[in-house]
Amino acid sequence: MAVLKVKFTKTRREKLAQILWILNWVSVVSGIILFSLGLFLKIEIKKRNEVMAKGDVNSLPNMLISVGVIACIINFLGGKICYDCSDANKCSRWKLVMLPYIVCTFCFTFCILVGALMCYTMRNELEESLYLGLRDAIKFYKDTDIPGRCFLKKTVDMLQIGFQCCGNNGFRDWFEIQWVSARYLNMASKEVLDRLKSNVAGKFLVDGVPFSCCNPSSPRPCIQYQLTNNSAHYNYDFLTEELNIWVKGCREALLDYYTAIMRSIGIAALFIWLFELSVLIGVRYLQTAMKNVLLLGDLEGESDGWLLENSFVETAKYNINIIKNLGKANQISTVSGMNDPNIDVQNTNCGKTNVTTKSIP
Repeated sequence: MAVLKVKFTKTRREKLAQILWILNWVSVVSGIILFSLGLFLKIEIKKRNEVMAKGDVNSLPNMLISVGVIACIINFLGGKICYDCSDANKCSRWKLVMLPYIVCTFCFTFCILVGALMCYTMRNELEESLYLGLRDAIKFYKDTDIPGRCFLKKTVDMLQIGFQCCGNNGFRDWFEIQWVSARYLNMASKEVLDRLKSNVAGKFLVDGVPFSCCNPSSPRPCIQYQLTNNSAHYNYDFLTEELNIWVKGCREALLDYYTAIMRSIGIAALFIWLFELSVLIGVRYLQTAMKNVLLLGDLEGESDGWLLENSFVETAKYNINIIKNLGKANQISTVSGMNDPNIDVQNTNCGKTNVTTKSIP
């Protein structure tokens, strides 16, 4: 029994084809929107590529870009098909193309849904990429003379200023690394030598942060060094006083920024998916209605259209059987007693066992 069967007159078929023609052109615009959203996200990720570890963070924008291009192509073809289907005489030329077109449309519509869901499931991958990338960027902050790392200081400083953050997880991350280059250390100073000797790895570690961590909105001049030494500053207690540096870590700040972008893209992709799904359902009704009217041979008469020709269970079983039988057409059975393809061929000796052969002259 057909699922959601609807009866169409000639007028209703023509109106459906005309509406779908318009909607397919709207779908071309939605494909451009998907492409633009994917390109925007890719550019935003590219801007901060230096503070991100290599991973799968680009898979989402690449998928959105690809799906957007495919949507434009498929919906452009769908507009042409629906326009011709408004005339039953022209529709016959597309009767062999419409079903493969619907299958392709279903696949790319499913990809839109996957892309929308990925916008909400890639947070962990993004967080890991930011954590590893920021860790290495902060580690090489001092290497301003090494090729490939000379711009990391500027990148990290601009990042901390722009996103009002400090460090990877927080400002204390700067306490654990040497972020001052050795060329700017006075090796004749006893304080510097004592700090270098006090560390097992021979690093110059201080309880200070770069200038880019300072909060310009603070009424007090920025306390950049000796953050944990109350006696080094007048009327200061780092445990009770709100510090005049950014407290939020850059990983959290960037993660919030990209999460907000991906949520907005995910909502837009979900709306586009619902719209494309409605267009797909309409095209399916048009395809089945035109197929039935061509089978009846009466182009002016009524015809039935449906979503599925059989029930969901029967359709699922039919498709599963098709998948199971793929590739079995040329296989030889290995079941016992069936491994010889000529097993049923009768012996040409017709039961004669003692047949004499002439000697070769």
